[in-house]
Amino acid sequence: MITFLRDTVITLIMALVLFLLLQATVQSFIVVENCMEPGFQEGERLLVNKVVYHFREPERGDVIILHPPTDSKAVYIKRIIALPGDSVEVKMGAVYVNGSKLDETPYIKEPPTYTFYEAIIPENEYFVLGDNRNIANDSHKGWTVPRQNIIGKVWLSFWPPTEWGLTAHYPLQEQIASSTE
Repeated sequence: MITFLRDTVITLIMALVLFLLLQATVQSFIVVENCMEPGFQEGERLLVNKVVYHFREPERGDVIILHPPTDSKAVYIKRIIALPGDSVEVKMGAVYVNGSKLDETPYIKEPPTYTFYEAIIPENEYFVLGDNRNIANDSHKGWTVPRQNIIGKVWLSFWPPTEWGLTAHYPLQEQIASSTE
């Protein structure tokens, strides 16, 4: 009886430790709007890596989950376009980072129809855009994301089953190389 009780307690402790470890490192997220179409659809379920940015800094092209500075209770999904110290501009249907035009055709729904005048991204802040450029509430509306507001990097889509797979991220160097060819 004592062996059974000990094994049960050990199993429960291990299950609790595993549960807490998963809660601290991975989070699920449901896409609630269509601001990231065509890559992410409303109702799609994603897994978010919450620890990756403890080991490295966010990079251009990463798809992230964040709290916007305009509403700390809201949770958004966006793509990082510019890093602290970068210059960013949106004009004539294209996004420019540090003076280089990005080739965003692999992931945007349509080119932006708005203008965002050149700005330098403040230290410890990130410029993010939704892939559905013309309807997204994002940095082109005048706000940037403080580093502490980033929850994690989108890692995997797991629902619906037809969308199952790793999330595509597009580093800036690939976008600039594509746009000059």
